Amino acid sequence: MSTKRATNRLAGETSPYLLQHAHNPVDWYPWGGEAFEKARTEDRPVLVSIGYAACHWCHVMETESFEDEETAALMNENFVSIKVDREERPDVDAIYMDAVQAMTGGGGWPLTAFLTPDGEPFYAGTYFPKEDRHGLPAFRTILTAIAEAWRDRRQDVQTQGRRLVDTLARAGTAGASPEPLSDDLLREAFDALRRSFDPRWGGFGGAPKFPQPMTLDFLLRCRLRGFEDAPEMLQTTLDRMADGGVYDQLGGGFHRYSTDAMWLVPHFEKMLYDNAQLARTYARAWQVTGNERYRRVATETCEYLLREMRHPDGGFFSSQDADSEGVEGKFFAWSYDELVQVAGEAVATAFGARSSGNWEGTNVLWRPHAIEAVAEELGIEPEQLERDVEAARGRLFEIREQRVPPATDDKVLAAWNGLAISALAEAGRAFGEPRYVDAAIQAGDFVLTRLRDDAGRLLRSWRDGKPGRPGYADDHALMAEACLTLYETTFELRWFEEARGLADELLRLFWDRDRGGFFQTGSDGEALVIRPKELFDNAVPSGNSAAADVLQRLALLTGEQEYERAGVSAIRVVRDHLANAPTGFGQALSALDLYVSRVPEVAVVGDPNGQDTRALAAEVTTKRFLPNHVLAVAAADDERSRDSVALLRDRVPVDGMATAYVCEHFACKLPVSTPAELEAQLSS
Repeated sequence: MSTKRATNRLAGETSPYLLQHAHNPVDWYPWGGEAFEKARTEDRPVLVSIGYAACHWCHVMETESFEDEETAALMNENFVSIKVDREERPDVDAIYMDAVQAMTGGGGWPLTAFLTPDGEPFYAGTYFPKEDRHGLPAFRTILTAIAEAWRDRRQDVQTQGRRLVDTLARAGTAGASPEPLSDDLLREAFDALRRSFDPRWGGFGGAPKFPQPMTLDFLLRCRLRGFEDAPEMLQTTLDRMADGGVYDQLGGGFHRYSTDAMWLVPHFEKMLYDNAQLARTYARAWQVTGNERYRRVATETCEYLLREMRHPDGGFFSSQDADSEGVEGKFFAWSYDELVQVAGEAVATAFGARSSGNWEGTNVLWRPHAIEAVAEELGIEPEQLERDVEAARGRLFEIREQRVPPATDDKVLAAWNGLAISALAEAGRAFGEPRYVDAAIQAGDFVLTRLRDDAGRLLRSWRDGKPGRPGYADDHALMAEACLTLYETTFELRWFEEARGLADELLRLFWDRDRGGFFQTGSDGEALVIRPKELFDNAVPSGNSAAADVLQRLALLTGEQEYERAGVSAIRVVRDHLANAPTGFGQALSALDLYVSRVPEVAVVGDPNGQDTRALAAEVTTKRFLPNHVLAVAAADDERSRDSVALLRDRVPVDGMATAYVCEHFACKLPVSTPAELEAQLSS
């Protein structure tokens, strides 16, 4: 008898998340016209299930429901079922997540939505259990009720779907605010953050608690502005996260979020976007404070990305699962006896371990107490205990590497790689680590060659040699930012040209010239029930916020005012929400800070590989965190750079020496040739 498992239509997909469901007894379709045509022909509602490969509760719902023959039969009989990877289709996810939030006031994944054959949502939720549990109805109960409503109350169902789509469409067509963009908005947003700040454990609000690197980057800017309490808020949060179980104390890198308020027990998946942004945030915090702890966290996170998340040819993978061997957190948790056997009781105590466990009978490693306090309690010299902990970290890591690791979602996404490229380039130049810069360059080359179609259109994803669908606004904006960061790091003109080309595509395909801001999908994209605009900065900067930042910077380098108009229009679209919901607009607030700040435009003329030229450039990007600046570097005889980068035009070396010009709106101070003189101009 054959033991080969049956497959459904997902077997031909490239997404690891969809392939996880390829052997379900559910008659899954990928998102596309075939599924909706079947729904229209057979007069059935559509069931859309949206998730991602590293999602723990997505795995739970698959095990409980999608692998269950009885549940699958109910789905196959009454619905056309579609499975969507939210990371490949953020546009589809955005529409139906807005529907879930409008109906329930909450959201999350797995997302479960029921649609008319025209794609209009009439009922939606998130995870549904196999049996009634914790106030949630059983999934089969939901399926039966929806099927009956479609059969017996069709007109009510369709009317509800149309009304909801109209509501979502109106929400996405808000125009740009005519009110002024001022420093006062930054102060109001900071005051709102201060009110929600957790002074004991850091972060904002209670459990579950997310790292929120964009909000922390805004706090860094607030610190530089001299806002009272900003340094303490920033330091407490960075320290507590680095001490917590949300940070991988052995292998580096951050888990997705903490299930508690004190950063102890994480939701164990690791995402590329979190680790890229947090590596950059800690590197910037080191530049501002000089705290070596922050440099170490940034370095360990970069090393984690290079070790575990990198394609052999340079691109970066998307995520690692929360589960291994079917158990959440099994790879990362430790029994007390094993810890003591390997590292001793003192080290186990330093890692916050208990004989009864600190999480479900096992131990998540964290550093709840200062090493001095632990050493005093145990009667050990602090220096010796710290040495013992460091030695144990290496041994424990080696032992952990022998375990069955979590699965890796090995698709490469343009936007998330943009974040990783920017982070590695910034960290590499700040720390003087060329390996990080080289990795950023290789990832940039990977995305700009393999994630493009024959016409040069940037694509969303790539996996195992197969390119994905057309890219979205955030793909273009974040890759443009990455290329601009590489230009300021390597001084190679090709990166500036790539950044400008992506920005031009951003304007051509995504800019809403009538109302301002940027649509998530391109004008050449698939028609959906609405054309979404992604306004909130969630785990990843929205396309709007990322565009607002990079387009302003390009305007400062080129003098092209259309870049600034488009970028500022993206701020104006969310202007009236910034002060009330700052944690939802971290990147937008940083873009606003750029707009209302004095921005030095620095042109350096000299041999890009020369020590004197690089010393001048280092005053701008390495010696300090100068969040609002642009930097252009070229040799005196580099006419191509002068033609491309307007800031470099008419800038000549003085007395044959590398020379820096500090300008504002292209009006420049006297040229200088020493780092000390440049530092003085930047500080004045």
